[in-house]
Amino acid sequence: MFDGVKKHQVTLPCQPEPWDIRNLLQWIKENLLKERPELFMQGESVRPGILVLINDADWELMGELDYKLQDQDTVHFISTLHGG
Repeated sequence: MFDGVKKHQVTLPCQPEPWDIRNLLQWIKENLLKERPELFMQGESVRPGILVLINDADWELMGELDYKLQDQDTVHFISTLHGG
């Protein structure tokens, strides 16, 4: 889905409001996903079966889509489905 690239280090463009995970997912969809976005996203969130870690903590503990990104945050997306 990401053209065979497993790790991306990105600098997000400046915007008036702080970046949150919701905005990040949309940015990823528009800028990094190369094929089959339906396998990564469902609506404005990730599909079930994709574990999201923010600085090695489950995003459910961090506020999920509403988490405000901080400088140097690390976000991992891990498929928990067979073949992931």
